[in-house]
Amino acid sequence: MLLSIALILLVGMSMGWICRKIKLPGLLGMLITGIVLGPYVLNMLDIKLLGISADLRKIALIIILTRAGLGLDLTSLKKIGRPAVLMCFVPATFELAGMLLLAPRLMEMSLLEAAVMGAVLAAVSPAVVVPRMVKLMEEGYGVKEGIPQLILAGASVDDVYVIVLFSTFTGMMQGQSTSILSFINIPVSIFLGIGIGLLIGTCLAYYFKKVHIRDTSKVLIILSISLLLVVMEDSLNTTITFSALIAIMFIGIGLQKKREVVAKRISVKYGKLWVAAEVFLFVLVGATVNVGYLGKIGVKALVVIVGALVFRMLGVSVCLLGTSLKKTERLFAMMAYTPKATVQAAIGGIPLAMGFACGDTVLTVAVLAIVLTAPLGAFAIDFSYKKLLKKSTEIVMIKLLSVRKTDRR
Repeated sequence: MLLSIALILLVGMSMGWICRKIKLPGLLGMLITGIVLGPYVLNMLDIKLLGISADLRKIALIIILTRAGLGLDLTSLKKIGRPAVLMCFVPATFELAGMLLLAPRLMEMSLLEAAVMGAVLAAVSPAVVVPRMVKLMEEGYGVKEGIPQLILAGASVDDVYVIVLFSTFTGMMQGQSTSILSFINIPVSIFLGIGIGLLIGTCLAYYFKKVHIRDTSKVLIILSISLLLVVMEDSLNTTITFSALIAIMFIGIGLQKKREVVAKRISVKYGKLWVAAEVFLFVLVGATVNVGYLGKIGVKALVVIVGALVFRMLGVSVCLLGTSLKKTERLFAMMAYTPKATVQAAIGGIPLAMGFACGDTVLTVAVLAIVLTAPLGAFAIDFSYKKLLKKSTEIVMIKLLSVRKTDRR
């Protein structure tokens, strides 16, 4: 396992650096590293490490979501309240509708099978989107207009909505009845997550005010609580649950509201953690990609994916109706909301494992969606944000001053 960890870090970072040098997203190099070192090509990664791959990927997501919460500008988010709520479910619904329209005609699937495949593909990847939106907030691009905050909020909730739909559709494929409580659970789990996160964040702010401990210890406390929340969510067998990932992001928001200076210092610490977490996340996502399935893909599958993405972008456009955003800013939001990776890697193989006739097709299309949209979506964000978004120099100056204060400590 130690050799595998060394290979992931050394090769992953090196490939990421090479890709950035040739003006490509670093995550592309990390994904390629995972594919090549993974079980379907060179098979150089320890099976024990791959066995805990899902947990390691979740820890990486926890780190970046906490960092996002600590840096989220709530004032700008409040200004764009309605579109932020719509982004949580409208683009995914449009993409699912596109899949229901295209897949039965082009891939000879039933409507229910197309719904299962649509639910697998409809989630945006927080692993790709969240770190890039955090970077935009730190550099001040689109912050005044609330664009990275809008995309962050949507990407954090979008997955919850899609996973509930996926569970419902797979249950229907197995002949189970659909409960209205499953759909009620979507908004309830979101609001419970927000409430729990804000409560914990406020309590931590009070604790950190009364008890003086190192910032590193504060990070360990927050990280441990975040892990416990994920375990609690996974352990709950009730119909009504809460979203742990949303709660984790709102811990950062709650802490930021009460102790902004402390939140900024902790955010810097989380930024350092992300350096290693990013490598593990994308290399391990790459390791789940079975390149053997790519050989089975025809042009029709590619058309279905691209067509569904067009529907998704149309959904984003609908969410932004009535806002003061310019055409270039709307175009950026539409592109930034397309990458797929973590959710597809996590649930793409479930229909096949359940013995569904469409399982092989769903997994194949999920693999292609990751390979196609993760690097292209990241490239579109990295290449276009300086051209399409306006930079707020005032926000950058505030960030620089806070970092300097942190360095003195």
